[in-house]
Amino acid sequence: MPGVPQHVAIIMDGNGRWAQARFLPRAAGHRAGVSALRVTINECLTKGCGIVSVFAFSSENWRRPPSEVGLLMQLLLEVLEREIDALSDKGVRVRFIGDRDSLALPLRERMGAAEARTSANSQLTLVIALAYGGRWDLVQAARVLARQCLGGVLSPDAIDEQSLGAALALAQLPDPDLFIRTGGERRISNFLLWNLAYTELWFTDVLWPDFGARELAEAFAYFAGRNRRFGQLTDTPGGSTC
Repeated sequence: MPGVPQHVAIIMDGNGRWAQARFLPRAAGHRAGVSALRVTINECLTKGCGIVSVFAFSSENWRRPPSEVGLLMQLLLEVLEREIDALSDKGVRVRFIGDRDSLALPLRERMGAAEARTSANSQLTLVIALAYGGRWDLVQAARVLARQCLGGVLSPDAIDEQSLGAALALAQLPDPDLFIRTGGERRISNFLLWNLAYTELWFTDVLWPDFGARELAEAFAYFAGRNRRFGQLTDTPGGSTC
């Protein structure tokens, strides 16, 4: 579909504030956020957007109170148990990126099962960044290349953007075309630092649980009106197609 981004990256911010405004526990906001993600995935499927990457839990989120971290991890387990069949039936492939070694074994096992269950699907790829940070991503890529150099597989002089990109978490996927952040903040907060180099950025004050089809349509309309030159002097058509 013309004007529709191929790959959308989302920071789903505002769950806690949404709950606090309603005098509800923060857990209620996180659960409402799952519903908003479900709506977003369905809308992207309808519009023909092929990849959705979401920031579910950052490497910095480990600094939150242990009670909230535990709640988030339990919610992730519940969501994977409850949602994976419905996602698979819709043709959604689930993929996780991040530092898996920092996660508990039951969650890692559920993540692996979800990836295996949906591996053959091709309607939409859902990338879930969990225990992820953009700087962590760059560091682990540098380590991969360093090991290749030490093993004689790669010359240091041969390291270029392509080889570094191939060692990053989003290797084999196109960079995001559109970045969306809800909740009012205007920053990318260590999410996909390398991959967002030429991404169109769209921010909204709407809290994530209130983000729906109308807000996504506004973001897509903004994207469709952009001239994406990628540093060139000549204009390229606004937007991209899947």
